[in-house]
Amino acid sequence: MKIAIVINTTWNIFNFRMGLLEALQSDGHEIHAISPADEYVTHLVDTGIIHHHVSISAHGSNPIKDCALLMDLMRLYIKIKPDVILHYTIKPNIYGSLAAAILKIPVVNNVSGLGSAFHRKTITYYMVQLLYKLAFINADKIFFQNNEDRNFFVQKKLVRSAKTDLLPGSGINLRKFHPVHYQKGSPFVFLMVARLISDKGIFEYVEAIRHLRSKGYQAKFQLLGAFDAKPDRAVKPEMIDAWEKEGLLEYLGVTDHVQEIMSQSHCVVLPSYREGTPRVLLEAGSLCKPIVATDVAGCHHVVKDGCNGFLCKPMDSIDLANKMQLILESPEEQLRKMGENGRQLIETTFDENRVIDKYRQAIFQFDIPLPFSLQKRVQSLTDTITVG
Repeated sequence: MKIAIVINTTWNIFNFRMGLLEALQSDGHEIHAISPADEYVTHLVDTGIIHHHVSISAHGSNPIKDCALLMDLMRLYIKIKPDVILHYTIKPNIYGSLAAAILKIPVVNNVSGLGSAFHRKTITYYMVQLLYKLAFINADKIFFQNNEDRNFFVQKKLVRSAKTDLLPGSGINLRKFHPVHYQKGSPFVFLMVARLISDKGIFEYVEAIRHLRSKGYQAKFQLLGAFDAKPDRAVKPEMIDAWEKEGLLEYLGVTDHVQEIMSQSHCVVLPSYREGTPRVLLEAGSLCKPIVATDVAGCHHVVKDGCNGFLCKPMDSIDLANKMQLILESPEEQLRKMGENGRQLIETTFDENRVIDKYRQAIFQFDIPLPFSLQKRVQSLTDTITVG
């Protein structure tokens, strides 16, 4: 079979989906990746994946650009003739599904989180719901990463429950992420890994640090993650500079070696407002790190309060500081036990092989001679679409 995967960054494919794609390749499938070209394309090509560039804006909703994306995806689907398409992230889920529906191509969608569009009931909130409802009418399978998100889509009648299923996030490769023996070091190192946007709770993290500093705690606070281009949510570089000059935190930039940095930390923090199943927490758990995270969808599926970390109230810097203080004051043996509990949870619930098996089951139903022969349909569409 030809299987296409469509996502808004090639970086995302390389860092989070390669286990799945390599498993599908080992099953004999031909894999086509459709995403904006970046420095990670060569990594995909080196593994035998065929890459196709498409321009996808990760932010905002511009009707002209979105219509262009729909047409671009149709052209690529006509060119590639995939037997099934895997969609990830909002715009591929919506416009990729619409394009596939027109061409009668089976799709498997993955809603990895509701995103910022669902945090506030603006026009965008209602518009995105309508687009999802239209796009998912003909979807064959829609994976969600937590029950709250799935129930939201079902209750809003955006999808039919029978088409949905749950995944343990993107899963974690337990052969790659080995447990690390926990030792409480000095200085104690807190690490937050996230995109630099307000929805990840970065401002709460900074205020929590201020609160802990005012109480005399001299731990080391680190921040790792990429800047974001969306101005209304972005943490600006000058803010980071000011926080560093104030002595609050150390900004580590971006890296492809998160595992190495996380291994040197003593606690991972994620005060996000909402998640699907946050990859950073899966990695932290697999490395036996205690965690402080918000008690919100996604986070509380990975962190069990008092077991492998602590949960704090969302958007509450004082409660976050209090939970970080609990970590600081916990004896090494208790933190080690938390880390071991986290590793056990990851092994039993979030193994990447569970994700791969779910996708294999979803794809298996299409692994038969399909009435896809697009010849006549493609010819008629090609007459009206200028193939770039």
